Formats: sequence, structure tokens, C-alpha cells
Amino acid sequence: VEGGTVAYQTAWTFFLAPYAIFAQPVHTAILPELARQAGVRCVSGHPTDLLDRHYQAALECGLSPGSPGSPASPGEDVVVKIPSDCPLIDPAVIDRVIGCYLERPERYDFVSNLHPATYPDGNDVEVMPLAVLATAWREADKPHEREHTTPFLWDRPERFRLGNVRWETGRDLSMSHRFTVDYPEDYAFVSAVFDALWTPDGRRPFGLQEILDLLAARPDIFELNRRFAGVNWYRNHLGELATVGADQTRSLEEAQAT
Repeated sequence: VEGGTVAYQTAWTFFLAPYAIFAQPVHTAILPELARQAGVRCVSGHPTDLLDRHYQAALECGLSPGSPGSPASPGEDVVVKIPSDCPLIDPAVIDRVIGCYLERPERYDFVSNLHPATYPDGNDVEVMPLAVLATAWREADKPHEREHTTPFLWDRPERFRLGNVRWETGRDLSMSHRFTVDYPEDYAFVSAVFDALWTPDGRRPFGLQEILDLLAARPDIFELNRRFAGVNWYRNHLGELATVGADQTRSLEEAQAT
């Protein structure tokens, strides 16, 4: 909680950063207190309807969806979605994606750095007006659209105005480098990175380049979760997603066999 919160708060672009957790006793007993210590709000909700959970978190923060179908405006309330399983996210990446949206808010319904992805997995940022998220909240009816919050938007390019931020280096490490947490090996990787780079002395936290430099110097850390690189939730929904191909995911069976 602390590491992720510092990354969000160190981004130059100001935004409220609530935690949207699911309502199970083990979470509601521990995470609200951790969020309080970190100085952020905590909103609990349905375990698999994350679309509702994120929408309710926005309302809890006092945001307003405005009028359905109205065009975006510079003063409109906006939602920034960063998954909690991305504790190594670079604050500069957060700023870059938000900045892309804020430069031309009237141009976009949804901006991310995921379609297609180029950054190492675990630097996910999605930005959308709350009115657009509210449209998804009202209309999305497929389980994967509810669980993963935004597919209703980005998988309908004929309906929504989409923007994508590519990694400015021109590199694509989205399928080879894994900075997110799903498996014990991921936790071991993130823990090793924090052990090597984290300093809780108030200075700007380490970013993407520092992690890549560390992995170049310490290939043993890179190897901790390398076999899971490219494994993501797309693999279970390729037949339902119109804009995602098999080259953007790997099966868990394939990863476990390596």
C-alpha cells in the first residue's frame, strides 16, 4: 500500500487516489486501516464487479458524472484507473498518460497506454471522463466487462474516441517484462526490486529506468518471474474481445511449462 501510494502521490498531476477493495472480512478488517495510514480513502464493493466498485469509488470522492451523452469539457470530472497490482508503476508514466488526455479533453472518451501496450506490464494507466465510465456502468452486461472495468469502452472503437500513449523510447517490453503481481513469483520479484531500490526518506521514488538498470545488473531478479511474462487476463476472453489478438497474451499452461 505504501509503495503504490507514494508512486501515485509523486506524480506531478494532482488527483484523488482512493483504494477500491472488495468486501470480504479479511480485506475490510485490514486494508481500510492501511489506507488510513497512507492518507487515502478506501471504498469496498463487489468482488468481481470492479466496474461498479470503481464507479462507486468515484462518487464517494464527490465526483459527478454530469449529463449522459454530453461532450467532454475541460472542467469535467475525470477518473484515472491504476490497478492495485501495479506497485512498481512509474509516476512519470502516470503523468504522461494523464497529460495526453488533459491536452485535448474534448478529443477523447478514453486514453490509456494499453491498446496496444508497449511499457513493461505493470505500468497500466487509464483515463476517462466519469460520464463515459457511467455509460459503461449502465450498459456493460458481459462478465468480463464488469470484472475488468473498461473493456466496454476500449473494445468499441467505433463508438468511443480512444487515445493511446506509446512508450516514448520506441521500445516494446509489454510481453517480455512483468512488473505486476498475480503469482508468488511476481511477489518475489517486486519484493527484490523494493529491497534493492526503495528508500523511505521522502525523495522521489525509483522509476522505470532504475528498474531496468537493476535488472540488467541483476539478471537473477529478472528471472524470478520471467516465465509469466505476457500472461494476462486476455487469454480467457480472446473469443469475446474484438480488438485483442493472440499475440497480446500467453496461456498460463505455456508459462508453467517453461
